[in-house]
Amino acid sequence: MQGLIIGNISNSYKIKTDEKIYEAYARGKLKNEEITPLVGDKVEIEITDEEKCKAVIESILPRNNEIKRPKMANIDQIIFIVSTKNPKPDLLMLDKQLAYVEKLKIEPVIIINKIDLEDTYKGIQELYSNIGYRTIVTSAKQGLGIEDVKSILKNKISVFSGNSGVGKSSIINAIFGGDKTQEGEISQKNKKGKNTTTDTKLYELEKNTYIADTPGFSSFEISEIESTELDKYFREFVQEIENCEFVGCTHIKENACGIKEAILNGKISQERYERFCKIYEELKEQKRKKGPGPKLRKKGPGPFFIKETNY
Repeated sequence: MQGLIIGNISNSYKIKTDEKIYEAYARGKLKNEEITPLVGDKVEIEITDEEKCKAVIESILPRNNEIKRPKMANIDQIIFIVSTKNPKPDLLMLDKQLAYVEKLKIEPVIIINKIDLEDTYKGIQELYSNIGYRTIVTSAKQGLGIEDVKSILKNKISVFSGNSGVGKSSIINAIFGGDKTQEGEISQKNKKGKNTTTDTKLYELEKNTYIADTPGFSSFEISEIESTELDKYFREFVQEIENCEFVGCTHIKENACGIKEAILNGKISQERYERFCKIYEELKEQKRKKGPGPKLRKKGPGPFFIKETNY
């Protein structure tokens, strides 16, 4: 029998089938092969106790994708939530997240929540909409934008992610029209969110439509991305890379840089470029001990010509 893992606490998994939900453990052979089932996995199970809804996971079907934090598989889209205030929008982390999902080839959606508290959201919405990202503005407290969120969830497994306190649980509760998750409180002392979600769960909104509530986090590491490849994961950079004079241009110190030219022409946001530089330096520092990267070579024919890749 096949099912979908919709929850995981320690080594116990909740498996949803067409008939019911089973509590299951992974077969020993999976542990021996160092295969760990993830929320979102489609699995083959064997029923061990029908009356008590007990089962074991026999095998895991091939995954479309997986992410390490939160640990999940077969995600259709990741919905990144930022708030206008309490906590203030962390666009550096958002840009890290967007670069990461570009690498994973998972579709991102941006939600700007708490628009009832601050009207500066319009600049953020315009910036990311112009880049090509689906952007939705909401006020979970007032119920604004919730129907727009529901419309993008149908027939998909969606992950909600963002800093603690931005309103992940509040938005999920508004979608379901009830207290589906525990809502967090904002610390009045430091204005940072307190984590209230402790495990990853999939909630079924309707048939074949699931949303995940995941542990909040205040940092986001993208060390899997090489600093020299970061530009490929900034959408608005991609078509401007071909205008750089040098193959392997880092867009930091070089002259005749297509990205810098695009900033001057208003095609790329100066602020987003500055965040790119910060992320680039973070990644470069992480890889510094591996030795120097390839030297820049000028484009053009000749013995040192390198075929350029249009990303």
